[in-house]
Amino acid sequence: MEKRIESQGTKILLVRHGETDWNLTGRFQGRSDVPLNQKGEEQAKALALALERESLAAIYCSPLARARETAHLIKAYHPSVPLYEEEGLVEMNLGEFEGIEGPRWAEKYAEFREAWRANPASVTMPGGESLQEVQARAMATLERISKAHPPDCTLLVCSHNFVILTILCHALEIPLDRFRELKQGTAAMNILYLQGRRLRAEVVNDRSHLPREEGRKNIKG
Repeated sequence: MEKRIESQGTKILLVRHGETDWNLTGRFQGRSDVPLNQKGEEQAKALALALERESLAAIYCSPLARARETAHLIKAYHPSVPLYEEEGLVEMNLGEFEGIEGPRWAEKYAEFREAWRANPASVTMPGGESLQEVQARAMATLERISKAHPPDCTLLVCSHNFVILTILCHALEIPLDRFRELKQGTAAMNILYLQGRRLRAEVVNDRSHLPREEGRKNIKG
């Protein structure tokens, strides 16, 4: 999906980390500190190469290993650019669902699954967060870090699936209940522009930097 706009304000290159073994096996990894697997490293290197010519003011990433590793691979092409870890970019807290494989979750929590399917914006993960809470902290983080830099600069932000999807819902004015209309593959890139609290998306889920067969996939989790 692409949406073209007048390119003004702080340019935010919002990227998702590369693949992990938990992505591959369909486990809910949330805040579990799972590193990139070999394929994930290759994806992140391809993403880094695609961003080689970008003039970055700063790099921000979630403190989780898979995002940090991806961000550091990007930074290798921008050695003088500062890199900051941001707690506000950490993945959604999945609470009791952390680490569960998809089929087992669907069987064990059938009632919750139906609520999550019907009205995802209105439910909270048991012991964890809601999509609304994730969106609120993610947007507050983007607004805060953008104010720390000159207007019209470019920032690289590396985060996770649910965090990115809630940000994109805000940018595209899509209700959180419809977040499934958006996809975010591993090592995907999104191009956003932020002016004050006004966020607009120019490019969404770009994976053209990956091998052709890889770029067609959308990996959840």
